Amino acid sequence: MEQPIGVDVLICGAGAAGLTLAIELARRGVSFRLIEKMAVPFAGSRGKGIQPRTQEIFEDLGILDRIVAVGGAYPNERRYHADGSYTDGVIVAGHNASPAEPYHLPLMVPQFLTEAVLRERLLELGHRPHYDCELLGFEQDQDGVTAHLRSDTGRQTLKVRWLIGADGGRSLVRHALAVDFPGKTLGVRAVVADVMLTGLTRDAWHRFGDGDMRQQISFCPLAGTEMFQIQGPIPLDGEIDLSAAGLTSLAAARTGRDDICIHSVSWSSAYVMNARLADRYRVGRVFLVGDAAHIHPPTGGQGLNTSVQDAYNLGWKIAAVIDGAADALLDSYEQERRPVAAEMLGLANKLLVDQQRGEMRRGREVQQLDIAYPASSIALCTAHQPSMLTAGQRAPDAPLRGAGGQVTRLFHLFQGTHWTLLAYEAAHMIVPPRPGLHIHQIKQSGDLVDDQGDFHAAYRPANGTWILVRPDGYLGAIVAAEQVVLLEPYMVQVGLGLS
Repeated sequence: MEQPIGVDVLICGAGAAGLTLAIELARRGVSFRLIEKMAVPFAGSRGKGIQPRTQEIFEDLGILDRIVAVGGAYPNERRYHADGSYTDGVIVAGHNASPAEPYHLPLMVPQFLTEAVLRERLLELGHRPHYDCELLGFEQDQDGVTAHLRSDTGRQTLKVRWLIGADGGRSLVRHALAVDFPGKTLGVRAVVADVMLTGLTRDAWHRFGDGDMRQQISFCPLAGTEMFQIQGPIPLDGEIDLSAAGLTSLAAARTGRDDICIHSVSWSSAYVMNARLADRYRVGRVFLVGDAAHIHPPTGGQGLNTSVQDAYNLGWKIAAVIDGAADALLDSYEQERRPVAAEMLGLANKLLVDQQRGEMRRGREVQQLDIAYPASSIALCTAHQPSMLTAGQRAPDAPLRGAGGQVTRLFHLFQGTHWTLLAYEAAHMIVPPRPGLHIHQIKQSGDLVDDQGDFHAAYRPANGTWILVRPDGYLGAIVAAEQVVLLEPYMVQVGLGLS
């Protein structure tokens, strides 16, 4: 039975990307339905690294403390040699936390735990995924999308304004759009499994056979659980026994030890690695996010993080268009996120080659703190001086003191669904207030004081600079004092016009 338009957005896929987008829409009061073809939530650990930039996003969503509580730090690696000896080393080469970058190390959180926290947050906002509900097909026109669904209650036709394909690497949405997914198969097949085992300690990521694709196998203790994640390359052809007995035999063959015993398998997968990127992220009223738009090797812990950030980028833009911003704002999603995915694929492929050679050390290149959108159509910058940030870059954190004497942080001021306008040593507050915009003056007589100099150290603004921070924590506009008049047309463009 056909129904009238009841929700603005239909999200297909309740993984990390779909859940993040749902939270973003829920925070903004946008109506949506989140559906998932599977009957129950994903139960594996596939994406287990939460990078520093994603930690910043999770702080904004109000879930970072919960994510930290259910996960933990990455252990050191322990490489075993042919004679049975081993060498311990550091996998994660972090940098010291700073006022501008408060999170400096990746967290290990099995994917099923991350998604459980996201579902909990979504439920707090009054929503939940609809499981065992499948998208069968859709048509779109200039007014919306007609989606055909199947669920345990039968078939249904739903009319929505936008459809989001967050339905994974084999995305039905992408196929229905006939969007090409070019790339290549990397000639590597691997096994990954979450298991209970005995014979290894939980104080290290145990690695055997590094540098030999026929013998490599690793056992990583999964933070927040009593399980280990087994990883290892396997032949391109042939069946692989993923039972407890089969994995015990594989472990014995590759380690030369008979004391490693797998007692149970919670989840397992044998898969061929691919690196592919969708030609388009938007076709009319339909968008692709997450693995539906990009797939790659798991090396470097980039996939789940990139998917979350896709959704975080798109959510506020859909809400802004609903509130009156021009539809062209939605074009900036592909402009910004597709180049990020292209670069990420190159990094993941490089790290895969390094891993095959036995090199596992990871540094700043995987932390995603340096992602920027300088070529975006919504990046406005007229203030230029050496070392100054530019529009499109991530907005750093900084401690500040409020006029009332309390200590606060920029990230606390940014938290929420609003834009933030920072006037640095500006003579007059000449930008009128409006819904969705929080305005702060940073100066000795302002509502915020940079008494430790951390804001100036991070942003390097000249006196009179106006800095407009987007809802997703990127710098939308940086305008010099003499060109502040440019702010008003920019704000109209992104949906912040005077009402």
